[in-house]
Amino acid sequence: MNHTAPLKPIEPPASGPLTVAYITAGGAGMFCGSCMRDNTVARAMHQQGHDMHLIPTYTPITVDEQNVSSEQIFYGGINVYLEQVIPGYRFLPGFMTHWLDRPSIIRLATSRGIQTNPKQLGALTLSMLRGDSGNQRKEAQRLAQWIGGSIQPHVVNLSNMLIAGCVPTLRRHTSAPIVVTLQGDDIFLNDLPEPFRELCFREIRKLVDQVDAFVVFSRFYADFMHEYFGIPLEKFRYVTLGIDMADLDASLVTVPKSIPAGPPVIGYLARLAPEKGLHHLVDAFISLRQAGTLGDAKLKIAGWLGKSHTEYAETQFSKLRMAGLAHDFEYVGSVDRREKIQFLRSLDLLSVPTVYRDPKGLFILEALAAGVPVVQPAHGAFPELLEATGGGLLVPPEDPQALAGGIVAMLSDRESARAKGHAAAQIIRERLTSDQAAQETVQVYRDLIAQRQQDPALASYSG
Repeated sequence: MNHTAPLKPIEPPASGPLTVAYITAGGAGMFCGSCMRDNTVARAMHQQGHDMHLIPTYTPITVDEQNVSSEQIFYGGINVYLEQVIPGYRFLPGFMTHWLDRPSIIRLATSRGIQTNPKQLGALTLSMLRGDSGNQRKEAQRLAQWIGGSIQPHVVNLSNMLIAGCVPTLRRHTSAPIVVTLQGDDIFLNDLPEPFRELCFREIRKLVDQVDAFVVFSRFYADFMHEYFGIPLEKFRYVTLGIDMADLDASLVTVPKSIPAGPPVIGYLARLAPEKGLHHLVDAFISLRQAGTLGDAKLKIAGWLGKSHTEYAETQFSKLRMAGLAHDFEYVGSVDRREKIQFLRSLDLLSVPTVYRDPKGLFILEALAAGVPVVQPAHGAFPELLEATGGGLLVPPEDPQALAGGIVAMLSDRESARAKGHAAAQIIRERLTSDQAAQETVQVYRDLIAQRQQDPALASYSG
């Protein structure tokens, strides 16, 4: 759809502050790695003087740092669902439906246990990706009009490809370059039932052409997404993952001459879900305890537990009890920022042996930043993270015996392991901070803006 006249580009200063509309996706009340990363970088951009608008969709975001997202929610989860399942609902005027987008209403709904199981969301995902042709057309138009009219950004960045159905609508309301950050889209899509999975892929591949660039945090994910979504390699931009080191610095102490008395403590920090691999760590822990190779080693588990995975988690806890280790493991629940730092400080080693190939590994970066070495499967972004930091060991994926061997190898010399963790923390402090990530992301934006200014065809494109 073309306008009769092209949109006028909004000219940013050559090196001054940028106005950025960053559209993120809420995690229905759980701590979400993508939300946390988006919020961290948005906050760093704010601190660097940029006019950064972090715009939640579906639900408010839940993070363990200062939340800089807008209180206004677009594509509110309740309305999006009702537009999909109730005939005619999407034609109701906004004054009758927008009250359901209030954060308090959405938080109440998600607190009642609403789940985002991809197996049940095939038709809704497809409709969302179809944008103006889907049942959520009104939501796409509302978001695009607000961004184009109220924010008038120099660049628009979307948190994932699953919310990119609005891109063609955005193109009609802003001439700004459009960026999509890829950070786990395949994990959701792989669980969609057919025919919805294939139909969603068709829509995504059509949308790829309308996106100016795709941000990734690992070379692995660029190569993977090149094949998965058919994204041209020249459209990828690699930026540092980056974390805020301010309070993690305070948790670090100099490497002690001797390790405190007591058994070594192995930790797990992630959602309690099958894809995160808790079952592999439990099996590895049982194996090494039965072998007696690490004496009375302990296992500490922290992370968000959704209702849909309660049975899974309880199965893992039961295995530990049946192995006679009821007093040797602890589940501390979901942790806030202060509790997370205390949790990490209590560990000798962390392992989150994911089944899927993680494109980020934020929990690994946090552990290393706190001086805790890791043992991880040799897939996804983990090899690149450990190559950059030297903070741990890699083992074959989905192999509890190999994982147990890696843990024993790391903790057989606890002083050396601790020194390895502290050396990694120093590298992160120097190279992998949120400030660095924000600077690299802003440079991606500036390059795209310059490209658009130099190419009249791009500058006048309006969808």
